[in-house]
Amino acid sequence: MSRTPPGRNRPAPTLLVTARNARFQQWQSYLTNRAKRTKAGRFLIQGVRPLNLALEYNWPIESLLHRIDGPPLSVWAREVLASRSLEQIGVSAELMTELGEKTSAVPELMAVAKTRTPRLKDLRQQSAPLIVVFDRPSSPGNLGTLVRSADAFGADAVVVVGHGADPFDPQSVRASTGSLFAMPVVTVSAVEEILAFRESRRESGTDLQIVGTDESGSVTVDAHDFTGGTVLVIGNETRGMSAAWRQACDTVVTIPIGGAASSLGAPSAGAVVLYEIARQRR
Repeated sequence: MSRTPPGRNRPAPTLLVTARNARFQQWQSYLTNRAKRTKAGRFLIQGVRPLNLALEYNWPIESLLHRIDGPPLSVWAREVLASRSLEQIGVSAELMTELGEKTSAVPELMAVAKTRTPRLKDLRQQSAPLIVVFDRPSSPGNLGTLVRSADAFGADAVVVVGHGADPFDPQSVRASTGSLFAMPVVTVSAVEEILAFRESRRESGTDLQIVGTDESGSVTVDAHDFTGGTVLVIGNETRGMSAAWRQACDTVVTIPIGGAASSLGAPSAGAVVLYEIARQRR
């Protein structure tokens, strides 16, 4: 890596990475190694929309990586680089392709960002909050998809419970299409933390009903009143809700479906229920 003089239109100095040196290997580890990603407190943002939303919502970004060879950068990429006083690192097209995990197109820009770990107690007080819980998600892509749906239908936060997928896994970040940066995504270890959070909210005058989703639910989703404060629980993709969550739920709703399918996948079921909640609250 060598330092080059900043260009006339570049507000920050530029470094060059054209070989698989230690810094490149560090970035690469953020794509595949959760332990290293967690220890460093860093992850990569790939894609135009996720990067735009990260910048719009003032997510803490450490560095901007930009392609240095091949066709000229687009107007969008040049404007992002010119408008941000961040470390800017020029990376060869070959290495950008590896970091972007793409085979057909070379990314123009990526970002090295810092992780954020919001806490339940820091969530904004709402009169009728909607909190989406994903119980031990196994797929980062499913987690990101549920975050996207939660954002689209007006949820206040997504909570990952137990040892599940990492919200900052690149598959999760991409699947969220940037919604990860627009709403709090909280990680807690067990059901008890949510129950304690509910009690604290009740003491301050805000009730929260815990509503699970399962094909064996006792009431159809359209028959349940979601207009009050709600903790919506989406079970694990394979095993459904844990026994602890079933015991914690005030109600378990089911989605009426037809055809040969016996049930919907977790993120699809979440989207359907979230739509019904948004419909009722309109």
